[in-house]
Amino acid sequence: MNISIKNHIMNNFKGASKEDIEKAITSSFNDKDEVTLPGLGVFFGIVWSKSSSDEKDKILNILKDSF
Repeated sequence: MNISIKNHIMNNFKGASKEDIEKAITSSFNDKDEVTLPGLGVFFGIVWSKSSSDEKDKILNILKDSF
């Protein structure tokens, strides 16, 4: 059986409200549970793929300045 984590996560959030998505993101940081990392990776991948060059540059600066 070949299960796509990305597809599974995307299906779980189909029809989700902004509040549902925010709650999932916030709880993943508050709970410090590494099980949520794949989901955050999928979220980040979506953001990255939909971002303009300027937005990507801003994201990269935020990340660079955070280390």
